[in-house]
Amino acid sequence: MATVRTTNAATGYPVPGTGILRVAHGTYEHASNLAAATIIEYCRVPKGAVIVGGWWGGDDLDTNGTEEFDIDIGWAANGVDSADDDGLGNLGTITGDVSVHLGAAGMWFPLQGKILTDGPQTFGAETVLQGTIVTDAATGGTGTSTLVVYFYVP
Repeated sequence: MATVRTTNAATGYPVPGTGILRVAHGTYEHASNLAAATIIEYCRVPKGAVIVGGWWGGDDLDTNGTEEFDIDIGWAANGVDSADDDGLGNLGTITGDVSVHLGAAGMWFPLQGKILTDGPQTFGAETVLQGTIVTDAATGGTGTSTLVVYFYVP
């Protein structure tokens, strides 16, 4: 049997304990159905932040029988790193009536995007984390949405 390892498991790599897991979050109250291309700035992370996980979710923002609401989660350009509208998640059309993650109508999505495909995401400057409305809700569009990110600064 072979043994393989990641860089983080290599001898001499610093073991956890030197960094502190931190949380950044923001909740937005959708008082109206936001139009496509609207950007919701949820929160900021500091220079050097390494995002290792998190989630986006909230109320059922599209109450139509055939939902259309679509949002991407990403970040704004910060002078060092380029903007990436869906770097933390291209969530696609969201149906909030029934969720495999929740016992009630609503939305909850673990972050994905680059942290799913490339691993933790590091930022070279303070960065705004945001959601971009791709398609507005067919019906409704009101309620709350929240972005929570877990990060450390080495």
